[in-house]
Amino acid sequence: MKLKENAKAPNFKLQSTNGKLFELSKIKKNIILYFYPKDDTPGCTLESKDFSKLNNIILKNNAIVLGISKDSIESHIKFKKKYKLKFDLLSDEDLKVIKKYGVWGKKSFLGKKFMGIVRSTFLINSKGKISKIWSNVRVKDHAKEVLDELRNI
Repeated sequence: MKLKENAKAPNFKLQSTNGKLFELSKIKKNIILYFYPKDDTPGCTLESKDFSKLNNIILKNNAIVLGISKDSIESHIKFKKKYKLKFDLLSDEDLKVIKKYGVWGKKSFLGKKFMGIVRSTFLINSKGKISKIWSNVRVKDHAKEVLDELRNI
């Protein structure tokens, strides 16, 4: 399913690093939802640290950041602690949300083709609508670009 801007963001429930079950529809703030391939890999670490650096400004813009990958909660907790990430990570080991958001796809690395998470970010406004979608994200300056868009909501 291909999600479009201005569409309602699909609701979901996932385990969070805060020990609770996160449910999207219960949040009445703007949400930066970023999907990334794997904890503690170079691009994902850089992207997560960039969002973490901007977290205070993001909070001031009535928004929260959430990272999602198919890593386990244990892996997420280690990753979050290691880099002192200031926001929660959600675990989607069975790929339900990853597929619902259309970010599971064919990838290639060093000539090998495989299925994996296509690095993507969804900016969801406080009414639950998707304001902006970034697909095949380049990590450098991405968090700042998302923040700029957030300020326009």
